[in-house]
Amino acid sequence: MNAALQRHDHDARVDFVVELAGRLHAYGTTAHRLEGSVMAVSAKLGLECGAWSNPTGMILSFGEAGGGRRDTVRVVRLSPGETDLYKLCESDRIAEAVMSGELDLDAGHAALRALDRPGSWRGKFVAILAFGLSAAAVAGLWRLPWLDIATAGATGLLIGVLDWATQNRPRLKEANDALAAMVAGSVAVLVASVIGPLNLNTVIISSLIVLMPGMSLTNAVNELTNQNLVSGTARFAGAMSTILKLAIGMLVALTAAGMLGLQPEIRALRPQPDWVEGLALVLGTYAFAVLFRTGRRDYPLVMLSAAAGYLLSRFVGAEWDSTVGVFVAALAMTAAGNAYARWFNRPGALVRLPGIIMLVPGSASLRGLLAVVQGQSMEAGQAAILAALNVLLALVAGLLFGNILIPTRRNL
Repeated sequence: MNAALQRHDHDARVDFVVELAGRLHAYGTTAHRLEGSVMAVSAKLGLECGAWSNPTGMILSFGEAGGGRRDTVRVVRLSPGETDLYKLCESDRIAEAVMSGELDLDAGHAALRALDRPGSWRGKFVAILAFGLSAAAVAGLWRLPWLDIATAGATGLLIGVLDWATQNRPRLKEANDALAAMVAGSVAVLVASVIGPLNLNTVIISSLIVLMPGMSLTNAVNELTNQNLVSGTARFAGAMSTILKLAIGMLVALTAAGMLGLQPEIRALRPQPDWVEGLALVLGTYAFAVLFRTGRRDYPLVMLSAAAGYLLSRFVGAEWDSTVGVFVAALAMTAAGNAYARWFNRPGALVRLPGIIMLVPGSASLRGLLAVVQGQSMEAGQAAILAALNVLLALVAGLLFGNILIPTRRNL
């Protein structure tokens, strides 16, 4: 092979790995899993790769396998990723095809770039509906009264419209969380003042459930425990900033309502029968499958995984303790995800992520911060903050021991 062709071949392999790494980052892969995947693919392509990832970028160094030197370095600036299970699975499939020789590098690179095609209007409409459906479902899981459920669902729809409207407006997108919280707080206050009493803070939190950074908090601590210290710290700071923006938006709405003389009626009532919780679970798992951008063939798997994680946590927690329930659910769903990846040669994230999404501590964190600010006392929110911390620790412990119970053969 002449030197020019050999150099071109090296560049083509590097370009493919960099493109794949960017895709995995964009589709919500945590740092330790992304780095492991990139290095595994590089080794299959005859490259030595050093990978360093954080929520807003990557540094990748490459050299020929056995060469001892890494002369190619790529520094890539990226926006924080969002979970997209369909594109994650497609990226994994394309990488497998390239490594097995079914696709050459050029075809593989083109296939990855083809994933950028814009979504259909139907998909965007269903995603907006999923915002409302997930909010109403969470209110149903908490067995709130019908007015509370309806208010949460309607507000969730408004937040879905707001999220769609701000996607291509960078300045508005930066404030999207605060604006959404203002909308949720304003609607809840108006309903509680004009129509009837609500479980006010609970309804607002239900409405905002899609924006809660519980998964980010869990991923952050998981990265820290895997010694990805920079990425874990940055992700944790990002999650806390999201919680602060949500709290600020809610407090602005509540303060403005007080200045306008609105007096919302507040109650603490959870009267719903068991069948409401069951129906809410089915609808909620469907909504999260939509919001995770799941491929159609994987909807049953994702919905079953989300329901299994919730039910394990629910029944084990009722028998022993809620923290034990979260730990067992996280352990079981992590092990199940690893087993699925081994047996079906597909990303275990299809099982693992939905399995823990309904366990993450985002709502408890926001509730604790609100209690602190509204009560102007650390004691007011201490119980909620400790509850969120316990859930977070139980989740991470479950993830760690789940990987020990059934070790992962695939990083995704």
